[in-house]
Amino acid sequence: MNPNKRRPIGAPTPGQPKNAKQSRWLKNTVFYAIVIFIILMIFAALKPAADLKEIAFSDLVIQVNDGKVAKIVEQGADLTITMKNDDGKTEENPSKKSRIPSGASASEQGLDIKKVEYIVEPPDTTNDMLWSAATIIIPTLLIVALFIWMMRQAGAQGNQSMAFGRSKAKLYGKDKTQTKFSEIAGNEEAKDDLVEVVDFLKNPKKFADVGAKIPTGVLLVGPPGTGKTMMARAVAGEANVPFFSISGSEFVEMFVGVGASRVRDLFEKAKKNAPCIIFIDEIDAVGRRRGSGMGGGHDEREQTLNQILVEMDGFETGQNVIVLAATNRSDVLDPALLRPGRFDRRVTLNLPERKDRLAILKVHFEKKPTDKNVDLDALAAKTTGSSGADLANIANEAAIRAARQNRKTINNSDVTEAFEKVSIGPERKNKVMNDHDRELTAYHEGGHALVAQVLPDSDNVHKVTIISRGMTGGVTWTIPPEDRPYTSVVEFKDILARALGGRIAEEIVYGRDKITTGAGSDLRNATAVARDMIVEQGMGTKLRDQVFHEDEGGLMMDRITREKPYSEKTAEEIDREVNELIEEAAKRARVVISENRNYLNKIKDALLEEETLDGDQVAKILEGAKLPDSAKLY
Repeated sequence: MNPNKRRPIGAPTPGQPKNAKQSRWLKNTVFYAIVIFIILMIFAALKPAADLKEIAFSDLVIQVNDGKVAKIVEQGADLTITMKNDDGKTEENPSKKSRIPSGASASEQGLDIKKVEYIVEPPDTTNDMLWSAATIIIPTLLIVALFIWMMRQAGAQGNQSMAFGRSKAKLYGKDKTQTKFSEIAGNEEAKDDLVEVVDFLKNPKKFADVGAKIPTGVLLVGPPGTGKTMMARAVAGEANVPFFSISGSEFVEMFVGVGASRVRDLFEKAKKNAPCIIFIDEIDAVGRRRGSGMGGGHDEREQTLNQILVEMDGFETGQNVIVLAATNRSDVLDPALLRPGRFDRRVTLNLPERKDRLAILKVHFEKKPTDKNVDLDALAAKTTGSSGADLANIANEAAIRAARQNRKTINNSDVTEAFEKVSIGPERKNKVMNDHDRELTAYHEGGHALVAQVLPDSDNVHKVTIISRGMTGGVTWTIPPEDRPYTSVVEFKDILARALGGRIAEEIVYGRDKITTGAGSDLRNATAVARDMIVEQGMGTKLRDQVFHEDEGGLMMDRITREKPYSEKTAEEIDREVNELIEEAAKRARVVISENRNYLNKIKDALLEEETLDGDQVAKILEGAKLPDSAKLY
């Protein structure tokens, strides 16, 4: 059927019964007729009488005797009076009304009816009849309407329950804006891995002729914000095929069996639209490892997972349906989900490197008006460890800042402030500190900066400030000179010493009993780094080249009941090694600050005056600070 061909007026839509429109028209007509009837009854009942002046019966008797009254109409006890004008002629309409006192007739109470035209009519009972009818009809209609509404609600819930097991996947077809690989910056290796998936969807016969079988499932793995969903949409856009998108959490409901039903419905739709792509985002919501221990089972989730396993292994030959899934927790997925024949191919999307970050920034700043001196390459160098989503957020925050300052273009200060706001939080300039707290914060941040500047393998100081940002009272920000895929023992130890520099500076200046809670986050980070060195990286002294990894995934009961992969004696040794690393870092930081105490005072004074120092200012202030021999690693 031609979709542009217009249907005749009154014709039922496709899929409707032939008499559906007539039946609906009849129902609407009856409904509106009832409404109109009720409105007319109410208006008739409330129709006001003519605006007549009411006079006392005694006055009426006097006016009749004086010959001023031409006509009186009696209806029950009510009298409608037509007067004579000044010329003695009868007026056209009644102008007054009165009421016969109870107990006797009008003539018996002194009214001489012979002097006027006196007409007796039966009382008007129309209003009484209408009100009586209304008191019966209106409640009946309301009860019927309520009953019909309740029946329709029950029917709607029945239809909803019938549709409960249907898939909620959104279909993106050729009528939607499609994403292409050329629109995605970075992740060139991931694109190369997915090109053959696109080629298979475009030219399946080429693979079938040589007996090749394309992977049924492709798992996209990477940290949050690296573009897994966008990459999946790009595959569908390049192949120009329908794209079914659904989140793993949308399969699971409180009723057992609903998720499995939705999986079946989704795969049935996909087969009818083949060749196509099914994309399941956050598949770990339903794909977690089964049999996770006491109290960890969830029948609905496991049934949903089982149905996914069956459907992926049950595609008929030539269906040309490929399942893409995304997760940042591939370690918790069920092994059956990753075996050959299901998700047997894994595409890793890593955090972008410097050249990729530059390409991503150019994409996000392309449609934003920027000054010519905006240095995106410098921003790319500073954003080590940022994801594509972080970079997009930086570009957006820079545009917001420019707009708030009523500028038409984005400048370098906007970019820098946006980067710092996204990375460490916004400035809290309204937070007021007394002189002692400002001095303490300056010493604390100065201790971090001094240790970072002096130690040979520490990252470069990017900025130091005593202005509160986010949840911190001040910030010492260090950035590595270049992207590093690995971290050595000496670099880890410099990280630990740098983290303890603030606490040690407080201790040296104010004494051990005057240290504050300002170093709480520094100590937590240092302890986490030291434990990671021992447990995950095998960098201990006695426990060197051994890893004691604990899987923190799964349900809480699973983690409680699972035995640790090492003994209690080994746990004590791990604690001892961590303690030694912390003590060594504190010793090195103490030596550096003690031997360069005058430089600590200099940077403290500069921070109290300027509040914020950039890397060049810090380097100039601390020029001449030296690393004592006792602070070296060996």
